[in-house]
Amino acid sequence: MIALLEWPLHNIAGIAFGFLPLAAWLYLVFRRDFFWLFRERDGDERPSAPRWPSVVAVVPARDEADIIARSLGSLIAQNYNGDFHIILVDDQSDDGTAIAARALGSPRVTVLAGGPRPPGWTGKLWAMHQGVEAAAARAPDYIWFTDADIAHTPDNLARLASRAEAQGLVLVSQMARLSAGAMVEHFLIPAFVFFFAMLYPFGAVNDPKRKIAAAAGGCMLARRDALAAVGGLAAIRRNIIDDVSLASLMKLQGPIWLGLSSRAVSLRPYETMTEIRRMVARSAFAELDYSLLKLLGTLAGLVLVYLAPPATALFAWGISQMAGWLACFLMVIVMQPILRYYRLSPLWGFALPIIAAFYAAFTLDSAWQYWRGKGGMWKGRPQAAARSEA
Repeated sequence: MIALLEWPLHNIAGIAFGFLPLAAWLYLVFRRDFFWLFRERDGDERPSAPRWPSVVAVVPARDEADIIARSLGSLIAQNYNGDFHIILVDDQSDDGTAIAARALGSPRVTVLAGGPRPPGWTGKLWAMHQGVEAAAARAPDYIWFTDADIAHTPDNLARLASRAEAQGLVLVSQMARLSAGAMVEHFLIPAFVFFFAMLYPFGAVNDPKRKIAAAAGGCMLARRDALAAVGGLAAIRRNIIDDVSLASLMKLQGPIWLGLSSRAVSLRPYETMTEIRRMVARSAFAELDYSLLKLLGTLAGLVLVYLAPPATALFAWGISQMAGWLACFLMVIVMQPILRYYRLSPLWGFALPIIAAFYAAFTLDSAWQYWRGKGGMWKGRPQAAARSEA
């Protein structure tokens, strides 16, 4: 102990700077439900059910004319033996979204003109709420929330319903396969999914004994009676991160499931850094409850976990340098499953420290936009402003 006290402070700081990140990575690798393995995936089992429940898909859409025929077309083409209907809520689009939807001429589709957003609601949730209200006339067993920029394979609804019925789930959600064709998407998209799973490990989400809950808003099949029991979407009307908020309420009613799936695919590419920045900035500060203290803590954590390991590996010495290299090795390893899922080179794992720096910048931008009164921007509307509305 005396010898330790006699060490120069810079030696102690160097060891701490080397070993704290390593300890963090050992925790993430072995004590965070092995989130990075992404074992929770939609499999190839044949969908089956003693009965096929009735389902109404609710699709909120605002200015989606360029892709609505593809996304709605994939819903119309569902090979589903139960009663199935689709309600597209046109959220005051001005690009002809409703016209494009009606042009499909499908009896499965009802196009609903959305009304003005009331105070206290985010735009997307208000559109979804109107769809749920319209669906009530059909009294479906399930509401299938799916975004207007998501396409589904013809068997996806059958698989969702089969899983829900077989396992007694009140919410089944698939994280849609995001576009990863452009170079900037190679750089940032797999990490987006990785960071989400790190915050909300799918294994913990799917464990009925654990409180942690999450969902992916692009594809959520919810039991209508369970949704009504938690107060419907009105209970989360101010929440920007609506999918996680909904999952937290639904898990109070019963078990939920979240996993990766290639049967739900995003049609919206993110071909520029600006587009990805906007996607992340829309909800990053909301994830931190708009707290400056949590923002500072998050930035400090990103530096410690992602930037300190390469810094110590390159510039420290002795045991601290070894700890830095080991942390870097773990960092590369944990990225491999999600890189394989997106069929990308394993070498992208070495870029994780730089990627984390970009996400730190996006988080700062999210806070800045909120402080400017433009937080949670979605389709030209600042959603975070709804938090202060009556």
